[in-house]
Amino acid sequence: MATLVARPLRMRTDDYFFTAMSLLILGTVFVGFAHTYYLAGTVHTRLPNILVHIHGAIFSCWILLLIAQTTLVSAGKVGWHKKLGILGAVLACLMVIFGVLLIVDTIRRHHIPPSLTPGILLALDLGQLSVFSVLVAWGVRVRRQGAAHKRLMLLSTIAILFPAVARWPFSFIRTFLQVGLIIDGFLLCMIVFDLLTRRRIHRVTIWGSLMIFVMVPAVFALGRAVFWVRFTDWVQQYH
Repeated sequence: MATLVARPLRMRTDDYFFTAMSLLILGTVFVGFAHTYYLAGTVHTRLPNILVHIHGAIFSCWILLLIAQTTLVSAGKVGWHKKLGILGAVLACLMVIFGVLLIVDTIRRHHIPPSLTPGILLALDLGQLSVFSVLVAWGVRVRRQGAAHKRLMLLSTIAILFPAVARWPFSFIRTFLQVGLIIDGFLLCMIVFDLLTRRRIHRVTIWGSLMIFVMVPAVFALGRAVFWVRFTDWVQQYH
């Protein structure tokens, strides 16, 4: 009897948590890009080229899909959730393709944030997309394991939140270290949730969080490496 009661309770708790996290991610992205994209008219916003518009549209669709998927599961519409999963797989591929195209275009336009070098920016964006790809692919593979699947989809989205957080219009966001700490806050929420509801940290939460946590120092080390600086110079000059 205790098992029968505990399982629905955990499922409801999961529904609340993952829906809340997806909405928090939506808020994070909106605040980050409100001034330069969403509140500036999206389609009519003056951006460098059409590639930026396409990337922004795909990225926005991914965030909205994350919310839709968590909502469908909460509502018990698992069939619809599975059908939309096909769209999710397509969007994930487009995210990677256009993400790579955009970072190359950004490097060639020399549109580099003052706190970063071209090499670090290139390494960071490619690192984010790599972690995103691995986590999404892992999530698709274990799609029949609900607990693992939803954690991996959430972690994959957290992995690409760095540009949004870095654009928050708050005075306390001054360095990339502070951006990383905010991202770590998302990971901490998942870890605490696992401990409170499962009395242990889910294995995908451990591995996914480690990948995101290690990614930051790794890309900074790579971005300063001589061979990577030369590769970045080649990307900037290649036509």
